[in-house]
Amino acid sequence: MEMEKRQADLIEQFTQQAEATRDPRVLASIIADATCHPSLFAFSEILSVSNISKLEGTQLSSSLDLLRLFAYGTWSDYKSNAGHLPSLLPDQVKKMKQLSVLTLAETKKVLPYDKLMHELDVSNVRELEDFLINECMYSGIVRGKLDQLRRCFEVQFAAGRDIKPEQLDGMIQALSNWLGTSDNMLQSIQEKIKWADMMSEANRKHKKEVEDRTEEVKKSLKVDMDMRGGGPDDFMSESGAVGLGSLMDLEEDRVRPKRYRRRHPMP
Repeated sequence: MEMEKRQADLIEQFTQQAEATRDPRVLASIIADATCHPSLFAFSEILSVSNISKLEGTQLSSSLDLLRLFAYGTWSDYKSNAGHLPSLLPDQVKKMKQLSVLTLAETKKVLPYDKLMHELDVSNVRELEDFLINECMYSGIVRGKLDQLRRCFEVQFAAGRDIKPEQLDGMIQALSNWLGTSDNMLQSIQEKIKWADMMSEANRKHKKEVEDRTEEVKKSLKVDMDMRGGGPDDFMSESGAVGLGSLMDLEEDRVRPKRYRRRHPMP
């Protein structure tokens, strides 16, 4: 959170400076300061300031191109277009390489050392690991693990870069698809919850019916036993279970009209 707040404060600082002047040379100086700042890694909001956009077509339009490069490009992009861009200061070179690491980390979570050394113009593993530790991990823009045995950097976290304007439509579509999928999943979950509630209520009612029926049977047995003058032991077998014949006789007598009931001898 501290890093994000620092970024937001710096973006506000530089955008206010750019909005306060129309002098091309001052605007070019603001761009140089922003791209050199060690804690700033997002530039699209500065790029969107109207006074900055007005550098297009002027003698200092290369400063605008440089700002675009810091917003969306990499160290390799700079080398490919160095003839049309201002020379970089050491802090800008370091920043451009840091941004290049972030770009690589957007698409892959395991970055081979060979790939990193090629993209960053680093000649050996020691120099590469020092750069990743001191300039990337300590600055908070990435977190990860250096695997010397496998010769790779395993990315656990990487700060996001500015989104190119042409990427917005694709991102909006991806978010819309995700929202639609989430809505469908939520509806499915709600239906399953409703079904589970219905089953729970049906089970509760069934349990209540069974309990009520059990109570009715118990009461009926007690009434029949009271009418016969016996107790519960009269209907128990030697093993302690209710005798099947006794229960059948009892049920038969219970449903037979009273005057036809056979009389059982009293013990």
